[in-house]
Amino acid sequence: MNSIEQIRQWMDNNPTSLAFIKYLLWVIVIIALIQFFRSLLRRRLPDTRTRYKTQKGVEVIGYVFLVLLSLSYFTGNIKDFTLAVGLFTAGVAITLQELILSIAGSVYIFFVKVYKPGDRIEINGIKGDVIDIDSIYTTMMEIGEWVSSDNYSGRIVKLSNAFVFKGPVYNYSQDFPFIWDEFNIPIRYESDVELAKSIIIKVASEQLSDYVNTSLDKWKSVVRRYYIEDALVAPTLAISLTDNWIQFNLRYIVDYKKRRFTKHRLNELIALEIENTNGKVKLASTTIEIVRIPTLQMDKEAK
Repeated sequence: MNSIEQIRQWMDNNPTSLAFIKYLLWVIVIIALIQFFRSLLRRRLPDTRTRYKTQKGVEVIGYVFLVLLSLSYFTGNIKDFTLAVGLFTAGVAITLQELILSIAGSVYIFFVKVYKPGDRIEINGIKGDVIDIDSIYTTMMEIGEWVSSDNYSGRIVKLSNAFVFKGPVYNYSQDFPFIWDEFNIPIRYESDVELAKSIIIKVASEQLSDYVNTSLDKWKSVVRRYYIEDALVAPTLAISLTDNWIQFNLRYIVDYKKRRFTKHRLNELIALEIENTNGKVKLASTTIEIVRIPTLQMDKEAK
């Protein structure tokens, strides 16, 4: 009984501490409910897009309740509220600079629409597809590193949202979901150059016609929106002479997610068409030609 009386006496003498304990309990309850509903939605909703949006909605509602709870408790129970807020803000600003910058970055990402889930971006030297954005971190499925071309490495990367203020953000899919790509084709000097040109342009035009037609309207909208010169989206071919062969440089537009497959398909079909020319067009390779073998003089007596 003595212990109960001591607890009651402490509660009467420390109303602020009691209110703070109640506040922490409410915070724990709200966070637990957020996690419960997220887990429930994750199991019940089969569609990935719907599941992601509903989970984010639950998070936002939970955070709103936390903010309202904080305002109601602290404004009603702390006498020197202005002084407390000032001291608290100063302490947070010093010790949690990165966290504050990350939260500010998430607000900036949301309102300015720097990127969104599903976009392919490169930030702080890391390239990947954005799979989640929360109040502190951007989560990406990494591309590249030890894996060639634009393939997933299998690693999931969490990157602080503060990095949007610290360097450039490369977005592969915002406004214009296409990129330009190119590769070189070496052709021997004795080949029929005009036939080689027609083969390469024909294959590229046939394989890339859908990309060209789709990207044309999107590129026009980019030109209207930004201060940028118009560009040719149809496949182009440039020829340069080297010491060993005629170099054909094919430049074309492609969906940013299909770059690797498109390059493979173009190389495969161009090589097949060149093979069907029966030697009129030949692919070149690095070779060494021995022009003359020097004569060796041997001294028989020395031998």
